Amino acid sequence: MIAQVIVDVAAYPVDRPFDYAVPDEWQALVEAGCRVKVPFGPRNVLGFITALKEETDVPQGKLKPLSQLLDIEPVLTGEMLQLAQWMTKQTLCFEIDALQVMLPSALRAKYEKTIHLTGTLDELPAELQNLFGNKSSIPYKKVEVAGLLKSLKYSIGQGIVQIKTVVKQQGQVKVVRKLKILDDEVKLQQIAADIPKRAKKQVMVAEWMVDHKGAIFTPEEFCQTLDITTAVLNALIEKGAATYIQEEVYRDPFTKNAVKTKPLALTDEQEVALQQILTAMKNELPTTFLLHGITGSGKTEVYLQAIQSTLEKGKEAIVLVPEISLTPQMSERFRSRFGELVAVLHSGLSKGEKYDEWRKIQRGEVKVVVGARSAVFAPFTNVGLFILDEEHESTYKQEDSPRYHARDVAIWRSEFHQCPVILGSATPSLESFARAKKQVYTLLTLKKRAMQQSLPTVEIIDMREQLKNGNRSMFSEELAEAIRIRLEKKEQMVLFLNRRGFSSFVLCRDCGTVVQCKNCDISMTYHRSQEKLKCHYCGYEEQVPHECPECQSEHIRFFGTGTQKVESEIYKFFPEARVLRMDVDTTRQKGSHERILDAFGRGEADILLGTQMIAKGLDFPNITLVGVLSADTSLNLPDFRAAERTFQLLTQVSGRAGRHNKPGEVFIQTYTPEHYAIELSKEQDYEPFYVQEMQMRQRFAYPPYYYVVLIQVTHEDVLMAAEYAGKAVDWLRMQLSQNVGIIGPTAASISRVQNRYRYQCLIKYKKEPNLTATLQQLIRMYRTDWVKKGIQLTVDLDPSSI
Repeated sequence: MIAQVIVDVAAYPVDRPFDYAVPDEWQALVEAGCRVKVPFGPRNVLGFITALKEETDVPQGKLKPLSQLLDIEPVLTGEMLQLAQWMTKQTLCFEIDALQVMLPSALRAKYEKTIHLTGTLDELPAELQNLFGNKSSIPYKKVEVAGLLKSLKYSIGQGIVQIKTVVKQQGQVKVVRKLKILDDEVKLQQIAADIPKRAKKQVMVAEWMVDHKGAIFTPEEFCQTLDITTAVLNALIEKGAATYIQEEVYRDPFTKNAVKTKPLALTDEQEVALQQILTAMKNELPTTFLLHGITGSGKTEVYLQAIQSTLEKGKEAIVLVPEISLTPQMSERFRSRFGELVAVLHSGLSKGEKYDEWRKIQRGEVKVVVGARSAVFAPFTNVGLFILDEEHESTYKQEDSPRYHARDVAIWRSEFHQCPVILGSATPSLESFARAKKQVYTLLTLKKRAMQQSLPTVEIIDMREQLKNGNRSMFSEELAEAIRIRLEKKEQMVLFLNRRGFSSFVLCRDCGTVVQCKNCDISMTYHRSQEKLKCHYCGYEEQVPHECPECQSEHIRFFGTGTQKVESEIYKFFPEARVLRMDVDTTRQKGSHERILDAFGRGEADILLGTQMIAKGLDFPNITLVGVLSADTSLNLPDFRAAERTFQLLTQVSGRAGRHNKPGEVFIQTYTPEHYAIELSKEQDYEPFYVQEMQMRQRFAYPPYYYVVLIQVTHEDVLMAAEYAGKAVDWLRMQLSQNVGIIGPTAASISRVQNRYRYQCLIKYKKEPNLTATLQQLIRMYRTDWVKKGIQLTVDLDPSSI
C-alpha cells in the first residue's frame, strides 16, 4: 500500500504529495487524514496522508517507508482534505498551510534538534565534554547558546556525534492521579482480615473498601472522606487494596457556571425569519441567509432557536463571532441554553484548552461550537447550520497565509453538508448586501427592536464649533453635561475612542520632529502607565525622551488622544466617576475581557471606556449613554472601505444604548459632521448609506462593482522593493487583458514595517479568466528566483483593507 503525503515544508518545489510505502504492520491502521512522520532529505518531518493507493511511479528501491504513525484515528476528515485543496487554489497558498490552519496549535509539529554521542566522550573537544557531562544526548540549542558550533562541526566531521531532528507534538493530554479500589471483594476481605488489630485505622479503611470495590477517587477526596492520613492510604496500597491510576481530564476554559435559560417568545419579524431558515434546513438546502436586523432586534434569539431545531434533528452547529471580547458573552448565552453541549474555540484559550476543546468536538461530545474565525474549521461531521454574527467585520479575514475569509469557508462547508448559513449584521458589508439584492443570498429583515424600544437619539457635535467657543477639552459641553446627569442618576455609559495609549505621537515644538519607530515608518504612541513609547506595528518600545533627539530642545510635547489619556481626563473632570478601560493594553491577561465586562455588568463602574472591542455585541440594561469621542479616526484612513467602516462602527456603538427599558442617548463628536457616513449614522438607517456608498464605489471602480487583488512586495532595501514591485507590475500588464486596471506600484501607506520597505499594486477587474493562472505564474517566479534575493511577495485576492 502506498500513502500520498503532504510534508510539513512550506516551499514551492515540495508543494505536492510524495509517495511513501506503508509498512505491513500499519496496513490496517492508516487512513487519509492521519498524521505521520516521514524521512524527507536528511531528517524526519511531519506529514499528512491525503490519499492511499496501490501503485506508484517511484522506481523500485527508491520508495521510503513511513517512519511513524502519529494517529490511529484521522485528525482530518475527508471533507477537510477536500477543503484544503479548494483553499490552496482559492487563496494561492501552500497546501500544507491550508492543512495546518485546520488543526489546533497543539497538534502542529515542534521540531527539536538534538546532538547524539556516537563515539566516546574522551574523543570530544574538552568544551563539548563539559556540556555533555554524563549524558549521551543534549539539545542543539545548548551548543548554540554556548557559541561552540565550530567545535560541533569538527566533531560531526570526525563522526563522534550526529545531529537528529525530533518531531514533537506541541500539546499534551492532561492527566490527574486517581485512586482505584481493588475490584475483587474476596481479596479485599482477605486483606482486611490479615491487618493486625492494633492498626485500627487500616482495618476500618479496608472494611470500608469492601463495600466500595472498584470505586475511583482523588487521593485528597479519599483521605478527607475517611479522615485518614496519606500514610494509612499508602500502607493499604502496598498491601494491594488499591492502586494509583492516571485518568485523562479536560481543561475547563469557562470561568463561571451558566444559568439555564428558556427560549423567548419571538416577534412577528423574528418568526418569519426563523421559519425561512427552518424550511431550508428541512429541505437540506445550502441557502445563504443575510439576517439584516437593527441593533437590539433579537438576532441572537433567532440563532438560538435555529440551533435548537438543528440539535433536535441530531445535527451540529458552528457559530462565529468576530472579536475575542464577544466570545465570553456569546458562549455564556449559548451555554445557558444548551449547557454542556457547547465548546469554545478562540485565541484567548491556552494551547492545552484549545486542544481539549478540539478533541471534545472531534469525539462528538459537544454539538455547538462558538468561536472566532478559526472555529469555522471545527471537525464536525454532520453540520446542520453555520452562523456568522456581525458578518461585516474585517477580523473574519485572515491576514497571513492562507488568506481565507471565514464566510467563504462557511459557505463551502454548507454546500458540502447541504445546510444553511446565516450571516447576521445590523450593518452588513456592501458585498453581502449587494448579493442579497441580486438574490444570490436570501435577505431576512428585522426592522424593529425585540422589546419594541425606540432606537437611541443621536446627536452629532461639531468639534470645530467647540474650539471656536474656547472649549479645548476632549469632551464637548453637551457630552460633559450628559455624563454628569448619568452619574447623578447612577446610570452607566460607554465612551468609545478607536485609539489606545495616552497620546498618538510625541512632537518637538521647536523643529517639528515626530518620534518614530526605528523599525517602521510610523510615529510611536506614548503609554503613560509605563512611561514608554510603543510601536503598535512591530512592538518596539523605548523610554520617553526628555529632549528632542534631533535638536536637543526640551520643548517636546504629546499630541493626539488615546484611551489612557481619556481615562486621566475623565478623573480630572469627573473625580467621582468609576472607570473601566478596555483596550489591548488592559486585556493582555487571560480572562481579562470577561473580568472587565462582568465587573461592568455588576455595576462596579459607571463608565466603560474602550476601543472597537466594546463597539458591538454588548448588552447591558443600565447603559443609557454612548459617547464617540472622535468619529474621524477611521474616516481619514487611505482605504476605499473607510466610510463603510466608520458608518458600521458608529451604528454598532450607538446600538449599545437604551437596549432595555431605559431610553438611550448617543453623542458623536467629529470635525467632519457633513460627511455622509457620519450624517447617515445619526438615523441608524442602513439603506440610504448603502445607496450613497454604492454610487461612490461605482464611480471609483471598487468592490462590489469590481474585484480587487492586492500585491505587496517587501525588502530591507527600499530600491530593491521598488524595483521588484515594478517588475511584477510590468509582467502583469503584459499577461492580463486590457479590461484589467492595474494601479501602482506605490509605497504602502505605512512604507516600512519591521525594517522592511513595502511597495504595493492593486489589480481591479470584473471578469478575467486568465487571472488565477497568471498570479500562480507570478508566485512561481517569486518562489524560484526572487526569494533568493530577499524579496517577499504576497498576493491577497480579496483584501479587507489596502
